[in-house]
This record gives sequence, C-alpha cells and structure tokens, in this order.
Amino acid sequence: MEPRQAPAPLTLSAEQRSGYRQITTLDAHTEGEPLRIITSGYPPLPGNSILEKRQHLMAQLDDYRKLLMFEPRGHADMYGALITEPVTPGADFGVLFLHNEGYSSMCGHAVLALATVYCETGAIPMPGGVAEIGIDAPAGFIRARAERDAEGKIRASFINVPSFAEALDLTVEVPGIGAVSFDIGFGGAYYAYVDADILGLDCSPENVSQLIDWGRRIKQAVMTKFVIQHPLEADLSFLYGTIFTSTKVSVPGAHSRHVCIFADGEVDRSPTGTGVAGRVALLHAKGDVLLNQPLVIESIVGGQMTVEAIDSCDFYGKSAVIPRVSGRAFITGEHRFLLHPDDIFQTGFLLR
Repeated sequence: MEPRQAPAPLTLSAEQRSGYRQITTLDAHTEGEPLRIITSGYPPLPGNSILEKRQHLMAQLDDYRKLLMFEPRGHADMYGALITEPVTPGADFGVLFLHNEGYSSMCGHAVLALATVYCETGAIPMPGGVAEIGIDAPAGFIRARAERDAEGKIRASFINVPSFAEALDLTVEVPGIGAVSFDIGFGGAYYAYVDADILGLDCSPENVSQLIDWGRRIKQAVMTKFVIQHPLEADLSFLYGTIFTSTKVSVPGAHSRHVCIFADGEVDRSPTGTGVAGRVALLHAKGDVLLNQPLVIESIVGGQMTVEAIDSCDFYGKSAVIPRVSGRAFITGEHRFLLHPDDIFQTGFLLR
C-alpha cells in the first residue's frame, strides 16, 4: 500500500483574505493577565487629546472592541490596547484600553506589557539596556521604563499618575452579604477595596465564582451610596471595580493578595497595576507604609507586582503619592483576525 501524502497546508491567499475585514494583533500577558495589542485594522481616530479619541472610539467604533474582546475571537476576560499617535510632548505613543464592558482610563498591566513588547520587538531602542518611554493614557501622562538584565530578560516599570485615598473606613449594606467595610482609592481608576479575610472570603482560584458575584454586588452597592468626582476629569469619575485584599499569600515575602473584579465581572489575573497603585496610596494615608517602601502584591494565580510610593504631592487639594509599579510581561502570539461579511456574529457574543 502506497504511503498517504501529507495534506496540503491550510492557509489563505492574499486574494482570499481580501474578502474579509482584517485586524492584526500582537498578544502578551503581564503576570498572567492577557493583553491584545491592536497593530492594524482600525480606522484613524480623530481628536487632539486621548480623551477626545476615546470619545470617538466609544461613539463610532465600538463594534471593533466587541469583535476582538468577545467570543469567538476573545472571551469574557480579554483585555485590549489600541495604539494611537502621541498627543503630548515627550510621549512615544498613546493608548486606549478595551475590555468586556467598554473602555478604562488607565491599566497598569497593559503599560507594563506595552513597554516590554515595544522593547522586545525593537520598536523602541534600548541603548545601554534601558529605555524610557512616554505614554499618553486617558488618566494622564505615564512614564514607563524597560531594563534588560545580564541574562537579556526585560523587566518593565512605570511611574503612575498621582494616586490618593478618596474615602476611608466606610460601610455599605450589600444585598445577600450584609454590612461591608471598604475604602475607595484612586490609582488611575477608582476601586472599592474590601478586606476579604474579615468577610471570610476565600481569594483562591477555586472560589472565583463567588468572588465575581460578591465583587459585582459590592460595586453596585458602593456606586449607589457613594458619588465619585475626579478633581480634574469628569470622564474618570466612576467606580471601576472591587478589589478584595487578603493577607493569606502563597508567594514568600508578599505583602498581600489582590483579586480585582472590574468592568462586567471581569477577573484580573494580575495583581492589577492601577489597583496596587491605589492600594499603596491607601496604606500611606493610613500610616501603614512609608515612602520608598516596596511591597510585593500577588494575584489570584500567583502573579506578582512590586509597588512603592516614591514621592508625595498635592493633587488638586488631595494628598496623593506617586507610585512606581513593576512586573513581568511576555509575548504570547501574533494574530490576524478575519471577519467575513456573512459571519452570523458580526460583533461576537459573551457567555459567562
């Protein structure tokens, strides 16, 4: 019997692809949290500021977000970054952040991934093994840094926007849970911080369904009771999520564990860059951490970020700190996504 021939490789020709809408991405993760970096396929974004560009994106191009974040190309916990041209002096590029519910104002894990990927691919040079990177984000100008060690590995960090304690030691009645004590901190986005140990809530991966359920309930209850007003930008005046904190850690030397439930029940696999920035601001406001005192925060899957408040400042009447956040990021894939005009799911779908 003659040996069978190997099947022809499955591929689309350029002519065959021409009938599809095409979007290319470079995917990565930071401490376990995914990031889909959109490299081509979006129309140009008008606007003289990042917030103006985001407004256009929300009003005119939201179907693109759904296509890439939702199934069957994404999933309920996918996260994205759309690169724009810089809009302020000193910036290398601008970025808009995408998720299952819409658009966020700041994302630390995305900044760490972008700094790593830009340097890993050579898009930003690293003379002497170091690169300083300016990024325009909706929450403000971000200064990132990438350093290559003696083994050639890149570790990224960023200096965050001024971060502060918005409210301390509040209590809200949450349906199905009872009285819940919380703080509100801002680290580029507003979060309600809740001590999971006091609630008897397990912050392990096995308990993720309850964490999502309680995180959503607490967020809704806090939003009903507490009105948030950012001192500078109205577009930032909303509660982004709930962060559960726990002293039950698996990483030796870690200060605490964070589980962030944000957007529409999305679970951050990393410790949450903006979340650890807000947390160090809260701890500093309470006198529990000093300036230049680094803390290692672990995530629900064991990812780690290091955060420290490197300076203090006044931010439009609020006592704030300047956090520095660092973490590891890795490229996971390159994608060419296609949308056929007859596809029955033009904007995807979500099943949780």
